[in-house]
Amino acid sequence: MKILLFGKGGQVGWELQRSLAPLGELVALDFDSTDLHADFSQPDALASTVEKVRPDVIVNAAAHTAVDKAESEPELARTLNTTSPGVIATAAQRIGALMVHYSTDYVFDGSGDQPWKEDDATGPLSVYGRTKLEGEQLVAAHCPRHLIFRTSWVYAARGGNFAKTMLRLAKERERLTVIDDQFGAPTGAELLADVTAHAIRDTLREPDKKAGLYHLVADGVTTWHGYARFVLAQAQAAGVELKAGPDAVAPVPTSAFPTPARRPGNSRLDTSKLRQTFGLQLPSWQDGVTRMLRETL
Repeated sequence: MKILLFGKGGQVGWELQRSLAPLGELVALDFDSTDLHADFSQPDALASTVEKVRPDVIVNAAAHTAVDKAESEPELARTLNTTSPGVIATAAQRIGALMVHYSTDYVFDGSGDQPWKEDDATGPLSVYGRTKLEGEQLVAAHCPRHLIFRTSWVYAARGGNFAKTMLRLAKERERLTVIDDQFGAPTGAELLADVTAHAIRDTLREPDKKAGLYHLVADGVTTWHGYARFVLAQAQAAGVELKAGPDAVAPVPTSAFPTPARRPGNSRLDTSKLRQTFGLQLPSWQDGVTRMLRETL
């Protein structure tokens, strides 16, 4: 099997290099790759890369993920999140490849308190959400043999993340304020990568039964406030000196931190379809965050 990976330098792309390598020959590219074109700001050339590599599977982990910045550069966000995935999907269909693509909880309007299912009505609140939804739609329309994974609150041990920011601030300040009215599940890039590899194997065996759209997040739900308290409690237990412990984290509403892009309040995603189709049990968000902290503390 030959696999073409776009976006190898991102948090998810980095983990995918590890999880996909045992499946076969892996061609991993990033926007600055010199041998093959992989710059999503120039979508027209992406099809030629697909034609040259002729992979059995294409995994797209590249995207415009700067949510607030997307509000001021909507055309670039649309090129990266919508047009380029559509070009790749068309090329994938032409050569008979399976395409894997990642999307987001931001395709929903964040209302209510029930976990979103794959067929629930969408209603993105931001440029980022709209362009990711349009990207999903193009991938599904142009490449029937696809896996689209919507996820939320992605983090990794490599690079910056919310937990590292909380730890830094807790060492500098005696009190923190963190949003407590947005609900979701922190999801590790490692989990996304491992489930992707498993799903690719299964889907290639039964593409007609298993291709489609899935929600993929860690088990459980929390708020950013609960997430921060958990991180600081784990750090204290590991002997890290903090000025602000978990009890010094004050809850505040989203309105306390105005941002250019609106965030969905309810980012709960129902993973029943994924678990039933691929026979998976997803670990709790606390398990994944604990593992990440052990690597970084």
